[in-house]
Amino acid sequence: MSGCFHCGEPLPAGAEFSALLEGEPRHFCCPGCQAVAETIIDCGLGSYYQHRTSTAPKADALPDELRRLQHYDLDEIQQDFVLERDHLREVQLSISGLTCAACAWLIERHLSQEPGVSLIQVNTTTERARLRWDQRQTRLSTLLAAFAHIGYQARPFLPHQQEQDYNREVRSYLLRLGVAGIASMQVMMVGFALYEDLFPDIDPGLVQLFRWVSLWLSIPVMGYSALPFYRNAWRGLKNGALNMDLPVSLAMLFAFIASMYATVTATGEVYYECVSMFAFLLLTGRFLEMRAKRRASETTANLTHHIPMLARLETGHDEQEVAARTLQPGQIVRVSPGAVIPADGDILEGKTSVDESMLTGEHLPVSRKVGEPVFAGTTNVESPLRIRVSRRLADARVSEILRAQDDALLDKPKVALLADQLSRYFVAALLLATLGTYLVWLQLDADRAFWVMLSVLVATCPCALSLATPTALTVATSRLTQGGVLVRRAHVLDTLPKATRIVFDKTGTLTQGKVALASVTLLGELPESQALTIAAALETGSEHPIARAFLPYADGNRPVQQRQNHVGRGVSGMVDNHEWRLGSAAWLNPGVTDAGLCVYLANEQGLQARFELTDPLRAEAAELVRRCHEQGLKTTILTGDGSGQADKVAATLGITELRKNVAPDDKLAYLHERANAGDICLMVGDGINDAPVLAGAHASFAMAGGTDIAKNSADAILLGDDLQRLLMARHIAAAARRIIKQNFSWALGYNLVVLPLAAMGHVSPWFAMLGMSASSLIVMSNSLRLSRL
Repeated sequence: MSGCFHCGEPLPAGAEFSALLEGEPRHFCCPGCQAVAETIIDCGLGSYYQHRTSTAPKADALPDELRRLQHYDLDEIQQDFVLERDHLREVQLSISGLTCAACAWLIERHLSQEPGVSLIQVNTTTERARLRWDQRQTRLSTLLAAFAHIGYQARPFLPHQQEQDYNREVRSYLLRLGVAGIASMQVMMVGFALYEDLFPDIDPGLVQLFRWVSLWLSIPVMGYSALPFYRNAWRGLKNGALNMDLPVSLAMLFAFIASMYATVTATGEVYYECVSMFAFLLLTGRFLEMRAKRRASETTANLTHHIPMLARLETGHDEQEVAARTLQPGQIVRVSPGAVIPADGDILEGKTSVDESMLTGEHLPVSRKVGEPVFAGTTNVESPLRIRVSRRLADARVSEILRAQDDALLDKPKVALLADQLSRYFVAALLLATLGTYLVWLQLDADRAFWVMLSVLVATCPCALSLATPTALTVATSRLTQGGVLVRRAHVLDTLPKATRIVFDKTGTLTQGKVALASVTLLGELPESQALTIAAALETGSEHPIARAFLPYADGNRPVQQRQNHVGRGVSGMVDNHEWRLGSAAWLNPGVTDAGLCVYLANEQGLQARFELTDPLRAEAAELVRRCHEQGLKTTILTGDGSGQADKVAATLGITELRKNVAPDDKLAYLHERANAGDICLMVGDGINDAPVLAGAHASFAMAGGTDIAKNSADAILLGDDLQRLLMARHIAAAARRIIKQNFSWALGYNLVVLPLAAMGHVSPWFAMLGMSASSLIVMSNSLRLSRL
């Protein structure tokens, strides 16, 4: 090889810097380039070298930590995982070492003080964080180093890399667990001989020998198996935070040091078997907790596995395989039957069925033909397709779903914030209660004071309290995504069970939004064909469902000047040097109420045509309204349509209240009016004019087929345009709320019951260890019940 694999510069004579990367020998000009390349490959970013357009700059020799992190500053690598939002960069990070809410609080406090950081949010259940920063003020490598400074390792979230990290962590836990388990059994066998009530006549020299054997058998447990607990406790103390590993570490160290003192001085009792068993039970609990967290967050990670790595790209009359993430808008790809679609795009050739269950939760394939959109990660079932790519993979719908779900998981509702605060203060209260117990027992029975204090310290550790809320919220959010409801803001789970009224937009929400032209009535001298082409010209570029009814009649030869959108009324513009208006009867023909959905066309001379339109109801709309009323929910239609079509829809569905011919501001005013009357309103809409009311509702849902601005304004999105999922979401949210209450009741109730018992000396250290571990597992198992709803 003539040049450096990393920077491309000529290899110096006699250079012997080389490494085996991805099965091939690579040569480098210096140790700096070799170190950077090895780091990039080790972090699962080897595709950088496959798809880069130019060689990297020469790497200088750097300190080890900076050398490991600096490559994340390269734009070519950041394009895989960094988003640009409002001139700021945003990244999802995987964090190792998280154990409780205190860890999240510590990271958020420390990183928020770094220059350029505008947002840092941590989720302890998924072990991920969202970081937003100003690249002009600081670099990503600097922020990753800030994580390391307080004892946590943070790396950009890459699903395949996270799988490797998880497997590595599992192996580490199993090894520590094995050491603790084997040592505990041996210590308990030896310790059995030290029970004086069983062997009262045993030789004192033999007793001392057994104590020393127990000490040496316990050292691997204390020095290796329990090491993660000490690290987490010290990390919190060093940065001014009290986490739940602090009482655990203190309990183990106190018991071990006291037993060691008793061994050296040949006085008092030893509890090596309790310490060893405590570490074993704690590690078992943590291991099961880690597996449960994995189950809780695996829906999000699994979604990324549906995206193929490769795509068949057309290149002239040939095709070649390329990385799916490199596809650009305008490129054409081929997809075979049974293959996964590699990017969002529009069908150019072919007609097929597409399995969109991974996006919508609907398991029946949907028909797709030429001109219709398809999405990355969905499966082409029947026929070969040619697809024109419309969006990069980073902007695809599946990527939007992943980002929105991560946003929801990181956006903490009030109950989660309350739980975080409680768990931090609870540790401080626990330490004070433990100290008080010790001082009291010194006066009552000095020989028992230490062991009673130890029982209090262990029994009341707030592990279950810190897990009560985040695990339930994570499982509920993942279950909703699996069911076709994408939660974008976490307060939806709080609001849904308390709602008293559902407010619907009409067109595109309760109706299918497939507006079609039924008839044309001429009201002037204008020919029908000309009336249709002028109407189509005025509606060109509009995203309103009514506009789509006129698109087939556009001829492209009638440019519109001074086009203006009149919200809630219609559109106007200059066509052929005449001013034309297309809109509602209330605007153009006041005083007339049409029986159906009608729009009018007018110019300077007056009305020229009336277009009668049809928009069928959604098949599930009637059942939804009926079930809403059964559950005590009132229903309202808010629509800008002033025609008789609105009355017909309301009467057919049995809607509680109809407000028609209302502007977007009037819709928002209605919600404020109902809020003042005590109603908690859910808003469901799909159009641009629904954006203000979607943003202003207590909680809001946008239809998947709605406009981008409606989906960005809503708190949740119905991925399959199925209204029945509103009630499914409400059911899951109510169950999550109930389970969070159960978790809190158990965690607080257990601590309130066990604290006085332990303080009075009725709970032994080993029983306290068992109870604390069981309490955490009960909370985790209870939360996981949500995944089966």
